[in-house]
Order: sequence, then structure tokens, then C-alpha cells
Amino acid sequence: MLTTHSIDTVVRAALDEDAPWGDLTSEMLIPADAVATAQLVAREAGVFSGGAVFAAAFRLVDPRIAVHLHVTDGAAFAAGDLLAEASGPARGILQAERIGLNFVQRMSGIAALTARYVAETAGTAARIVDTRKTTPGLRAFERQAVRDGGGHNHRFSLSDAVMAKDNHLAVLSAGGIGLTEALLAVRAKLSHTTHFEVEVDTLEQIEPVLAAGIDTIMLDNFDADSLREGVRLVAGRAIVEASGGVSLDTVRRIAESGVDVISVGALTHSVRSLDLGLDVVILTED
Repeated sequence: MLTTHSIDTVVRAALDEDAPWGDLTSEMLIPADAVATAQLVAREAGVFSGGAVFAAAFRLVDPRIAVHLHVTDGAAFAAGDLLAEASGPARGILQAERIGLNFVQRMSGIAALTARYVAETAGTAARIVDTRKTTPGLRAFERQAVRDGGGHNHRFSLSDAVMAKDNHLAVLSAGGIGLTEALLAVRAKLSHTTHFEVEVDTLEQIEPVLAAGIDTIMLDNFDADSLREGVRLVAGRAIVEASGGVSLDTVRRIAESGVDVISVGALTHSVRSLDLGLDVVILTED
């Protein structure tokens, strides 16, 4: 999902926002020929994500800056670990540092939180997936971080699958057409390669939805007992996704209900960036 082009597009926009006419402070204070080495050090434990994004911030400011990553995306680290180093022209390092740090802190925070959810579901068949509740413009970065944490991705965009949620079903029902008939009409229009998912909020909706041959049924805001009953009713005829009310305190019970997928909006919409530091440790002149 992350390509050099997609990374550079987002990082360049962030750099332009941060220094639209250059870094005035560094240009006034730092000699043009000064060189520096800055170290990215973990101030708390976590899971690393965003190495290529971090490096791009420095490369786009000054291609003479060399970035060495000491850990790979998806690797766990402890407080005090050296994660990366950037060496080269000091002005460029000082201009790029905040943007590079902002991205890697957020992505590593997402990866670390995802890893906690994955650990809570160990030994079950459920996979942890993200949602479209991402920061606008940063979806590719944040979803890469979910994968680095051991999770999986839901559909990337509205263009990737048919996903009929409660608001869609409310509009359909207002037309006086039965739920099964309406969904069958949709199915008839779809390519055989297009995934079809439907959200339900009651057990009574399960059979009419399954009768339309949908691929995934989402049980929205079901309690643990209702989830188990929903899984029993589906009986392997579709992938079962649980959504709503998912937290680190509840995810284990949800996973043990037998669902196949647990979607967790909190992975991206309310995550805390990790505390990572980037400090200049060497400052000399050529």
C-alpha cells in the first residue's frame, strides 16, 4: 500500500506546511557548512512503524542526509533503544526533524496499540482489523502501522467493496422492498470479484441477509451472548465480523464468541503517539 510516491506526496505536503519559505531559525543560527548526527531514541516501549516515512522527511529536505534505521517496521523495542540515526547537513536535519518525528511517533503508537489487541486475542480465530476512522490524508500511513502491529486492514476506501450499513438499509426499507429482495438486486449487479458485506443490529436480520448470499455479515454492537448466538445462526455461511464496543477490556470476550473478524476504530481514531526523542548528538563543521 505504501509506495515511494505515496510517501513522498504526503511528507512533502507536511514539509511545505511546516516550512513554506524555509526554516528561518536554522538559516539564521546554523552555519551553512555545519553537519550533525541526530539519534531517534525510544523513551518508552513500543512497536516500530514508519521507517521509510521517517527517512523520507530528511531525504526530501536534503538528499545529502543519510538515515540509518536500527530496527525494522514491526519490531518491538524497549525504552532507551536506539531506533534510527540521521547524519548530514545540520540545517536539513533541524528542518526535517519534527515532521519525521511526528509521523514515526504516530505510526509507532498505532502499531503498539494494535499489537496489544492482537495479543489479547491470541489463541482464537479472530483477526483484528482497522476501520475507515483514519486521519484524512494519512490512511495509507495509519493502515501500514496497523499491519506492522500484527493487525489486518478492512476495505481501504468506499470504492473497494459493497458494505451496506444501517443507514443504507434504512433507505432501502423506506422503498417498501423486502431486505432479502433488495440485497439480491444488489448482488445481481456486482462482479463475482466484488466483496459484499452487510451490517445488522438484531439477530432477526441475520437470516434475511444471509438469504441474499452476502460474503460478510457484521454484527454491530452485539453483547457477548448475542455474538455467540449470531455465530451459531450464521453457521459458516458467511464471514462474521464484530464491530462496536470493542476495547482492550472487551476484545477477548468478543474473540471467544467465535467471530472471524473484529474491527476496531480505536486503533486509528483515538491512539496516542509514542514518546520518541530525536536529539542532535554531534555538531561539527566541515
